[in-house]
Amino acid sequence: MISFIDKAVLQFDRALQTLVPHAAKANRSSPADKLKEAELDQSDRKHSSGLMRINHTGEVCAQALYAGQATTAKLAKVRQEMEHAADEEIDHLVWCEQRLYDLGSKPSILNPLFYGASFMIGAGAGLISDRLSLGFVAATEDQVCIHLEKHMATLPMQDEKSKAVLTQMHIDEAKHKAMALEAGGYEFPQPIMAIMTQVSKVMTSTTYRI
Repeated sequence: MISFIDKAVLQFDRALQTLVPHAAKANRSSPADKLKEAELDQSDRKHSSGLMRINHTGEVCAQALYAGQATTAKLAKVRQEMEHAADEEIDHLVWCEQRLYDLGSKPSILNPLFYGASFMIGAGAGLISDRLSLGFVAATEDQVCIHLEKHMATLPMQDEKSKAVLTQMHIDEAKHKAMALEAGGYEFPQPIMAIMTQVSKVMTSTTYRI
């Protein structure tokens, strides 16, 4: 049985991998690697960077959310599923970070703040119940899929590398949502989803620029 101290050390290590540039390692190569870098003007490059910064911060939040939930999950199966999902999300984190640097930009300076807040939300949901925790995963992944669809539609047409990354992320996120619901996750009512949408706008509006 893993002790509280062991859990704390593991979660601190995950936080460092998430927040320190180039610390995390992907298990899969980026979908962008096979594509040629397009010529982007300053405006398009800035827009692509802003969208990829949002998605990178979203992956930072996902790492924290899953870490918090895995820490407080009551059932071993649920804990394992949270940890597995977090491992897959690391690929997304690395891909987005790599794309940001390729575009001549960098991650948001607000990431530590969003990581801390997301970890507390995940841990709190896990403390209440595994069903609520899984439901929160499903609701969060639903929001992420909506953002990804919007971003894919508004990316500069010639930025195929960023679009390839977002396309694979959308496939994975939809799978994580289905996994959470199949595992017994609570389906949040529409008013709650609307609140989550408004909260997510705070993250997207700030990290697009900083």
